[in-house]
Amino acid sequence: MEAITLGPAGTYSHRAAGAVADEVIFSESVTAIVEAVADGEYRRGVVPIENSIEGSVTETLDALADYEVSVVEEIVTPIRHALIARSPEFDVVASHSQALAQCRSFLEAEYPDATLEAVASTARGVEHAREDASVAAIAHPDNAGDDLQVLAEDIQDRDSNATRFFAIAPADEGSDAGGKSTVVVNPNANYPGLLLELLEAFADRDINLSRVESRPTGDRLGDYLFHIDFEAGLYERHARDAVEDVEEIAADGWVRRLGSYDTRHVV
Repeated sequence: MEAITLGPAGTYSHRAAGAVADEVIFSESVTAIVEAVADGEYRRGVVPIENSIEGSVTETLDALADYEVSVVEEIVTPIRHALIARSPEFDVVASHSQALAQCRSFLEAEYPDATLEAVASTARGVEHAREDASVAAIAHPDNAGDDLQVLAEDIQDRDSNATRFFAIAPADEGSDAGGKSTVVVNPNANYPGLLLELLEAFADRDINLSRVESRPTGDRLGDYLFHIDFEAGLYERHARDAVEDVEEIAADGWVRRLGSYDTRHVV
């Protein structure tokens, strides 16, 4: 099976995608990945959904609301950042914006005069470091290879740093089996107590919510949709009842069941 994920080779997305597919194809855009899976071009895609330090990946949230796909697995991988360069003398540190943010304390303490350059991925930063001796990269230490030096390891601000990825599939491959579920809710309404009503559907049934995220719908200022992760499978009666209540509350809008799934940890 092929899976499409963020490239180039060597990204953390690549490491996660290797756990679900024998062959990995690369894209520069999360939205393009979700669209390709929704269109049936690929049976699997792997996209980052949340980092334990920097929070949710908004491009992923928006793409999951815009395209009809299913979530078939959650992949959690620890993030180990290293400073990689051709030599200790450099002027620029290039990496993904989230990686730069996750190493903010180290960079401010050790390289306060370095210019920080946000690029499409950690692996793209490594490519820049290979091409230009004045550039250092932040990426997994395994990306250094034989031509770059690992100047410092585990430079992330917190040792607990980890990223969640969703393995996505076409909508008709979704499942109700699994320990967690995700729904996207667009109520197409805005009134006092709306969010409380949505959350009470789960609280009244003792279902734990592991993530609630709001995003603007883009239709009107002040209109939001909600991404809700909860710790129950849709095969369970109380979970189905909760979602049916949410669907009644959002009767003027829509609810997308992304499905139920289990979690895999990839080192």
